[in-house]
Amino acid sequence: MSAARLELRHLHKRFGDLDVLADISLSVQPGEFVSILGPSGAGKSTIFKLLTGGLRPDGGEIFFDGVALAEETQPFAFMPQRDALMPWRRIIDNTTLGLEVQGMARQQARERVAPLFAEFGLDGFEQHYPAQLSGGMRQRAALLRTVVQDRAMLLLDEPFGALDALTRSGMQRWLETMWEHHNWTALLITHDVREAVFLSDRIYVLTERPARVLREITVPLPRPRRDLASPQASAIEADLLETLLNPPSET
Repeated sequence: MSAARLELRHLHKRFGDLDVLADISLSVQPGEFVSILGPSGAGKSTIFKLLTGGLRPDGGEIFFDGVALAEETQPFAFMPQRDALMPWRRIIDNTTLGLEVQGMARQQARERVAPLFAEFGLDGFEQHYPAQLSGGMRQRAALLRTVVQDRAMLLLDEPFGALDALTRSGMQRWLETMWEHHNWTALLITHDVREAVFLSDRIYVLTERPARVLREITVPLPRPRRDLASPQASAIEADLLETLLNPPSET
């Protein structure tokens, strides 16, 4: 039985005549932060849809804590690319939305979420509307809405891709701190090589569609990670960029 929290074994997915995933095998250990890098259109988001039940694989297997993932089982808290905050709901009510969808009463959901506002840098903004918050604060609210559901694992689909470079850098540092503090298990999709190096314990690099795992790269940098200009970090980033820009040809 696998010791991995999540394990994908030889996943295949096609849409009509279009092969999207040819053979995807990867794993995430409990408490680990793993990233998936690959060209645009390689099927990274398709992997998340397979995990969350939006799609069914055409082949292969998905295991969670050593057991085949059932359709009715949902151990994942999913954060999409956009914050998807509802503009007519105050921040306190946006952050409770996932709990309410699960059937929790609004007042009970508020009582669970409220103590976390300070930790997420949102203290005093409970009654604000999304349009009154900065991009970084909106993403913090979206992450709070995600993690308060108390799922076993986080799926993060380019959560900082829409932010400016300075805000994105700050959010990456904040996410690393929160991940370590809460001992989350996380799987991240990103196009940002530096972001993957900064956050990850391991990185899977996918080929172009139909996607296969081209490489698995360990990131042996100490935490907290503050110096991505170090020779070791720069070497890992350069290696990843070379793999993405000049992938080895298949034999």
